[in-house]
Amino acid sequence: MQVLVTGAAGFIGSHLVEALVARGDVVRAVDCFTPYYDRAVKEANLAAALGAPGAERIERVDADLRVADLPALLDGVEVVYHLAGQPGVRLSWADGFAEYDSHNILATQRLLEACRATGTRRLVFASSSSVYGNAERYPTLETDTPRPRSPYGVTKLAAEFLCRTYADNWGVPSVVLRYFTVYGPRQRPDMAFHRLLTAGVRGEPFPMYGDGSQVREFTYVGDVVAANLAAGDADVAPAEVFNVSGGSAVSLAEAIGVAEDLLGGPIALDRRDAAPGDAYRTGGSIDKARSLLGWAPVTGLRDGMAAELAWLQR
Repeated sequence: MQVLVTGAAGFIGSHLVEALVARGDVVRAVDCFTPYYDRAVKEANLAAALGAPGAERIERVDADLRVADLPALLDGVEVVYHLAGQPGVRLSWADGFAEYDSHNILATQRLLEACRATGTRRLVFASSSSVYGNAERYPTLETDTPRPRSPYGVTKLAAEFLCRTYADNWGVPSVVLRYFTVYGPRQRPDMAFHRLLTAGVRGEPFPMYGDGSQVREFTYVGDVVAANLAAGDADVAPAEVFNVSGGSAVSLAEAIGVAEDLLGGPIALDRRDAAPGDAYRTGGSIDKARSLLGWAPVTGLRDGMAAELAWLQR
């Protein structure tokens, strides 16, 4: 099968490319290398996939979805895994919003138009638990009212609504996956576990936003990849939404404790105020994903964090 992965040089996208190639797919790997973090890091992510067995089935394409000829990019493609976007909550405020608007909303709308024109069998869209904000209950259901607390979350929700709009009007067969705090090898440098474990390895203070009591549902990258593969293959109605939640709902303080145990010593903390837009708690029900996708997470927090630490130490 020929597939397209957008954001292919990113943290999750590069792992997905490897998994698709490992199962025998032909992969068109697209990235525009935004300057959100160092391009060399993304090049290293993609190099790992390009160096794996079956890499001759990877076609690398440097392209910006906002301006590229997308019908040509989708030529021959059966399934699109749309992971490209501008990530992160903190930079989405003020003047930073324009980048989030164009990369997360405009690019998704253009891709949906291209899927409509080419008759692509499936588009899997990477959304975020940020659409929930401080949810009305935990574990949160996909039917609960989304109330994003950041412009980033607003753009991901808008892209979800675009998926629904194109499904309702044109039958474009999308699936929306709401990721809950993904971690593991190749995690972005700005993300908490990367910064935490790096601080521990180097003996430097870890900048901790808030008092450490905030709770996150941490999801290992390998489990997220498995959810994408399942969503690409499953027979579900267009624009169905699924939580991809890892089963490791712990406080930041507890996660720091796991890191200290793995490192064999304490990590100094640089305590800071909570960041605007951060939800106090996240945690999603995966009953729907288990029932309709046949998916459930298999990697616990300690094992996943150990894998990330081993990668950082290498």
